[in-house]
Amino acid sequence: MLRIAVVGSGPSGVYTAEALARQDAVPQVSVDVLDRLPCPYGLVRYGVAPDHEKIKSLQGNLRRVLEDPRIRFLGNVTAGAPGLPPERLLELYHAVVYCVGAATDRRLGVPGEDLPGSFSATRFVSWYSAHPDQAPDEFLLSARSAVVVGVGNVAVDVARILARGADELRRTDVPEAALRALENSRVTDVHMVGRRGPSQAKFTTKELRELGALADADVLVREDELALDPAYADPGALPAVARRNVEVLRGWAARPPAGHRRRIHLRFFLRPAALLGEDRVAGVRFERTVPDGQGGVRGSGGFEDIGAQLVLRSVGYRGVAMEGLPFDEALGIVPNEEGRVLRDGRRSPGEYVAGWIKRGPTGVIGTNRPCAKETASALLADAEALLARGELPADPLEGLRAAGQRPVEWTGWEAIEAAEAELGRSLDRATVKIPDWSGLLAAAAGTPG
Repeated sequence: MLRIAVVGSGPSGVYTAEALARQDAVPQVSVDVLDRLPCPYGLVRYGVAPDHEKIKSLQGNLRRVLEDPRIRFLGNVTAGAPGLPPERLLELYHAVVYCVGAATDRRLGVPGEDLPGSFSATRFVSWYSAHPDQAPDEFLLSARSAVVVGVGNVAVDVARILARGADELRRTDVPEAALRALENSRVTDVHMVGRRGPSQAKFTTKELRELGALADADVLVREDELALDPAYADPGALPAVARRNVEVLRGWAARPPAGHRRRIHLRFFLRPAALLGEDRVAGVRFERTVPDGQGGVRGSGGFEDIGAQLVLRSVGYRGVAMEGLPFDEALGIVPNEEGRVLRDGRRSPGEYVAGWIKRGPTGVIGTNRPCAKETASALLADAEALLARGELPADPLEGLRAAGQRPVEWTGWEAIEAAEAELGRSLDRATVKIPDWSGLLAAAAGTPG
């Protein structure tokens, strides 16, 4: 039997496991999906906004894959230091596929970025998604003005959650501490700022329109900033998504504010130059930019300060090196050839990658499926050589335990689900996520948290 470990249970890991298990080229395949967290689904659980129920419903599809008898979920297993190094995993499995994503944010690289009150957007998303690495009381939201640097879908999510009424989030799985903080939030103004024009923004039209559907928030757009975009006068030549985005923004710019309690300011052609403040963030200094005629922008020499007590950067993700695996610092990926890991330019037997750590942080959730299939096809083509590597333990689970790991199996995850449903009932809400490690592990073991 070909024994394979897939490290990571987000979409790329689950799609890889599915492609490996549901094929006919190799008759007997067993796949263990390992995850550092005791819960599966990766960013679908911990990165999709709680009010995006349709996207979160993708968990049902991932669940069906993980319930395949040829696939086994093992949570609470750490690959890499200080857990299982790659060479140890290869003693337990014929092949290992790393689907560990891009675990950190890109930085702005400007003075003041590390002032208190300045965070990555991912940290904020982890907070309202109940990620156990994030302190439940991290964000008290005493700020009156917030700046979100970036104009992608994550930036839109963050701005929307800051401007959405807490009553609307009560029916979601947002953790109780975050819900209370959002109920008591003093934020009235959210500034979402991009360094380029609206035709180059990365958000999708569906996400953008959701801002205009908020019950108690005005969306404010400046006509003069839209007009700076070379495509503004003739959006017909733009790709479909960019054209629709510009049309939505034009409509908002022409609409008078309704006087709602909160305001979302969509700003363009502003590049962060510094975060202002002494002991904590007090604002952001932006340099005004103008189109450079080649699809980019250049600084104009003019500046504008926006007051803010909370700054969230959302300017992209970056892969993180795992000890024991090669890493391309420039690209933020593990060097690979169609998913086969390369060490010093040569294929490393038994080691593979899929997802963002393979190709960089690009695409949407569905993009991971063909990426996973490519890696799985490469691995299966190598099956004869992999099986010839020698005898392996009958069941890697015992080897994981002997290495100091305490795997949470599928029944443990089901116990977490039951505990979260019960927590929701006790709070007169729908299912509510458990936000801390001790609570999750206690629930998985069936003991009081």
